[in-house]
Amino acid sequence: MKPTLFFLLFLTSFLLYSQTKIKDTITRRANIGYNQKGNLVTFKPETPPLIPISGAPKPSYSYLWEMGDGHYSKEAEPKHVYKAKGTYTTRLTVTNNYDNGKPPATRPKKVVVNEVSEEAYKDIASIEDQNGFAIQKNCDPIPEQEMVVILSYQNLENYVSSGKLYLFYNEKQFKNNNFELVDFRTHAGEREIKENTIASINDLDDSNSYLASSEILAPAKKYKTTTTEEDLDATLLEAHKTYKNVSILEFDDTNPKETHNVFYTFKTTPEMIKDTSATITMRGIFVPNRSFKNHKIKNLEMEIVTSHDPNKMGSNGSFLNYRLVRFKRVNFKTRFQNNGEGPARMIRLETDIPNMFDKRTFQIEDMYPKCPICPKGEVPTTSCLDTIIKQNQIFFTFKNIYLPGSNQKNIKEIDSTKGFVKYSMKFNKDFHKTKTKSRTAIIFDKNEPIITNYATTRFLPGISIGAKAGYNLYPNLENSKSYFVGATISPFKSYRYYWQAEFVNSIHTFHNSSSVTDAFITSSNGVRQLQRTTTASNNSNINCEIPVLIRYNINNYIGIGAGLQANINISEQQEQRQKVETYEGITDKFLISTTQQSNSVSDSFTNLKTGLLFDLTIGAARIGPSLGARYVMNFKENFNYFQFYGIWKF
Repeated sequence: MKPTLFFLLFLTSFLLYSQTKIKDTITRRANIGYNQKGNLVTFKPETPPLIPISGAPKPSYSYLWEMGDGHYSKEAEPKHVYKAKGTYTTRLTVTNNYDNGKPPATRPKKVVVNEVSEEAYKDIASIEDQNGFAIQKNCDPIPEQEMVVILSYQNLENYVSSGKLYLFYNEKQFKNNNFELVDFRTHAGEREIKENTIASINDLDDSNSYLASSEILAPAKKYKTTTTEEDLDATLLEAHKTYKNVSILEFDDTNPKETHNVFYTFKTTPEMIKDTSATITMRGIFVPNRSFKNHKIKNLEMEIVTSHDPNKMGSNGSFLNYRLVRFKRVNFKTRFQNNGEGPARMIRLETDIPNMFDKRTFQIEDMYPKCPICPKGEVPTTSCLDTIIKQNQIFFTFKNIYLPGSNQKNIKEIDSTKGFVKYSMKFNKDFHKTKTKSRTAIIFDKNEPIITNYATTRFLPGISIGAKAGYNLYPNLENSKSYFVGATISPFKSYRYYWQAEFVNSIHTFHNSSSVTDAFITSSNGVRQLQRTTTASNNSNINCEIPVLIRYNINNYIGIGAGLQANINISEQQEQRQKVETYEGITDKFLISTTQQSNSVSDSFTNLKTGLLFDLTIGAARIGPSLGARYVMNFKENFNYFQFYGIWKF
């Protein structure tokens, strides 16, 4: 029995250990494999199985290889020739598309080149067609995952130059940081420097209002492609106003036509904005020569995603200031990828358009594949983009194109299988402050449609300040007079429900009590007399009301509300007057004498009252002037009253 018992205990321990190992190895890993022949190296990834998403296209991996000498490749199995002997640190970043797991983690690997053969070495590809400056990413950001940004620059001058590179990130329009710079890798002697940025940069934007998309809400320049500018100080000032963080590199002695790449690894923060239709940016600035202020600018636009789905719709109208958007354009972008085994000849995008947008202002900003707009009334014979505007949709149709499939033979560049349409619109003349959402059905040739996520537009609450004045009517108080002025604060032009707080001061006077008593007295000479005593009490106070209520706009002209109110006398004065009249005899026909006396008592911050209120306004319910009536019902004392007022919200 003892051997059997020992075997069972050993087997149980082994199973428990195995289970623990499985839990500890949830993270998937990809390894770098390669074959080497002299200085020619063929790389091959070793990746874990993909986890399909039900209903989604076939999952796949995309790759970014860093060769360790400044070169990179997005091919699955690239070949690379190293120029010189040495030890190179290669890196692989793997992105899982249409996959239910996390991206596989990889470790860098050393490649040792001990001999240089006659294999033809190719310099880093020219980016002259991009004005000598480019910025790209390996994938869109997902919260708490890493991504790589590549900054490429080329000396387009005919002389050796030394310059600078700036990469700005973490837009101030978002309250929390979206990115953390983990690492950067240089291969041409670039070095990190610190600059004394413009004094009191934080004072330039201390509004603490985190508005999305400065391209819409601020008069900032839009850098769709690489542009050349001359006022470097103004560009840096604007960038520091827009972004919180910057990485600055200097480089020396770049030869004419020479191109270099810098690789940045960013980790998205847990606090990053989770809106999957929001557009966020980084901005690169390239100063080719430190002796001059000529420079080049390029923005990198990214949509936040929850999974790496190349078919996606996004908008830079995620959080808009309602006061400022009437004449602004909102940009939308629909991206797509052909995941088939052959090319797509026709791609149709059926996009929802919310009613609040003016379709007459529609215009196409950019597209890929690049092609002209189809001629109206003709059957197109060449590649073109056809647009049909309907009541609630816009149809984009790429006709007579060739977009290769990602699973097509001999397709090495995965980006060549992707396309997009970017368009913009203004808002209608009269539109409400409501959230909108739209999505796109993407149809490749005659295949079943692929439905994208929702792209949303949202409005920040904003602040509306109101001026209020009126009269309080107290039915149970004698000779009451109460006038007030005050201010309100509420969200700007809310559509239906919203909160409103007020601060009101009133001057209030009223008779608190009055009494008359008669008595008979005998004078010193024995004559009987009537003595009448009149006592009156008057109150005057400065009263403070602080109501908080929830309001509902029935339409543009009528609003109702209900809430709670606190009421306290800041200053209170009670005056009591007594008048004594003496009459001869037992009637009031013959007045002999009159005496008067008075006394007053003052106090402050007394008589706290709380209660409910019910409110009705008629006029400009959302913004502007209106008239209102309110009934206030206090919890204690018989101190209920009506309030009639005029209000103007700004």
